[in-house]
Amino acid sequence: MAKGDFKFHTSLRVRWVECDAQGIVYYGAYMDYLEVGQSDYFRNLGFSIYKLAEVGYFDTAVVKVTLEYKAPARVDDMLDIFVRVSHIGNTSITMDMEIYSQENDQLLTTSRAIYVGYDASTATTKPVPADIRELVDRYEESGVVIPLESFPDLAAAVSGHH
Repeated sequence: MAKGDFKFHTSLRVRWVECDAQGIVYYGAYMDYLEVGQSDYFRNLGFSIYKLAEVGYFDTAVVKVTLEYKAPARVDDMLDIFVRVSHIGNTSITMDMEIYSQENDQLLTTSRAIYVGYDASTATTKPVPADIRELVDRYEESGVVIPLESFPDLAAAVSGHH
């Protein structure tokens, strides 16, 4: 993939707590970076994934993550996290992410994460709501965020009236 394959990115600064004694980002910290990328991606679309889970509209569980490390990130580096939804299945959402150094534009890490819709009360999978699917598909096709008012059920859940 290339940066041009992504409609969305977010940035963050590497903190000391995310690094080993040499000041290099510890491999486990990249899972936190994926969380930042995922949550910021959905905030960009107009909603918090945490709020949707809180009101019982849609929640996810991570079922698979692959990471490939290309070069190290270091304490105080500014990183760009590029995020896209590459596939939405019946119950799953696949997100691809690439992390670049802002300083030299070097690709540091690539990842793919698969999230499955999850109903915690029954411990079973749950389909991806049609409005989330449509909102994401339209964004990934055009790069344009469609107002939530176009998706009444999602808008109601976001406002807490679902």
